[in-house]
Amino acid sequence: MNFEFSEDTQLLIKNVRDFVYNVVDPLANEIEKTDEIPQSIVEKSKEMGLFGLSIPEEYGGLGLDTVSKFAILEEVGRTSNAYTTLIGGHNGIGTVGIVEMGNEEQKRKYLPKLAAGEHIGVFGLTEPSAGSDAANIKTTAVRQGNKYILNGSKHYITNATIGDIFTVMAVTDPSKGAKGITSFIMERNTPGFTVGKKEAKMGLHGAQSVELFFENCEIPVENVLGEPGQGFVNALKILANGRAALAARNLGSCVKLLELSLDFAMEREQFGKPIFEQQIIQHYLAEMDLEIETLRSLTYRVAWMVDQGMNVVREASMAKLYGSEAYCRIADKAVQIHGGLGYMQDYPIERYYRDARITRIYEGTSEIQKNIISNQLRKKYNLNREKGAALIF
Repeated sequence: MNFEFSEDTQLLIKNVRDFVYNVVDPLANEIEKTDEIPQSIVEKSKEMGLFGLSIPEEYGGLGLDTVSKFAILEEVGRTSNAYTTLIGGHNGIGTVGIVEMGNEEQKRKYLPKLAAGEHIGVFGLTEPSAGSDAANIKTTAVRQGNKYILNGSKHYITNATIGDIFTVMAVTDPSKGAKGITSFIMERNTPGFTVGKKEAKMGLHGAQSVELFFENCEIPVENVLGEPGQGFVNALKILANGRAALAARNLGSCVKLLELSLDFAMEREQFGKPIFEQQIIQHYLAEMDLEIETLRSLTYRVAWMVDQGMNVVREASMAKLYGSEAYCRIADKAVQIHGGLGYMQDYPIERYYRDARITRIYEGTSEIQKNIISNQLRKKYNLNREKGAALIF
């Protein structure tokens, strides 16, 4: 595996790191309090091409390979997780469906504006009855001539308040279960489509989550994404891609927490010496460093596998699972190292602590990731048994 970057990618990584440190970080508290990302940050992100990380050059994107994209997402993860979610959600589940499953007409119609950040991509799957049980969606799409009539609702949909292009899953044939779900590309200005109230959340302030409502929304047949009845399969593919990318974003947040904790441990004095001299603090920092390097190895291995065209269902779930759990453990240790200051809103530690918690839930809970991993393990076990091979994993 080769994780060396081209000169252009190295320059982009440096520019993103400088942008995050000098522009986004100083506004993190403002984002937290106003529950909005300043437009100045959005405009600068457009100039840098950060909305086109997942989009090929021929459609106006940066055309990065997955390893390079993850390196950028790691840098983005080192700041306000609201901003991280804007960039990561758009480049992940917000656009990857059109990139990988769209036909040429759909790609040329939608991808250039998504790459430029003129339009924000949004993924609409989750419903009150369909969280972990993603196949249990109730939103319906009934074909009438050359259009589908969409009715239903979604909730907890990220980036929808500023979104323009929505990848939406709906039931087109209730008799077929998961095989009766179809995915659609829907534009924000579609009559009958409305965005509901913002949810008041524990964390991720600035990354707004809302309800979506569809009342007799007319979707042209040409806006079916992929084949009819393949929507659930499409959703799983989109989510697998997003899960691996989320691991890269979590990695950046973990690195930031270690840096903040190490700085504090070196400067904070108790009992006449820096608290770094206390063995328990050294152990906390060592454990954080170990988790980060483990997550880095796992995350970039998945990225490399994607670039080789390999199946990463198992590995992507591992990266998402480990990244989410490690982020929460590292955030907890960071609070403990900072003591009372780590609990205060004037410092970023408590924000990371709250933001970390959702990563074990969205884009597939930790429990669902374990189900996926164990199912893949069973498939491999049965395959090896059928071949009479030794059970070597």
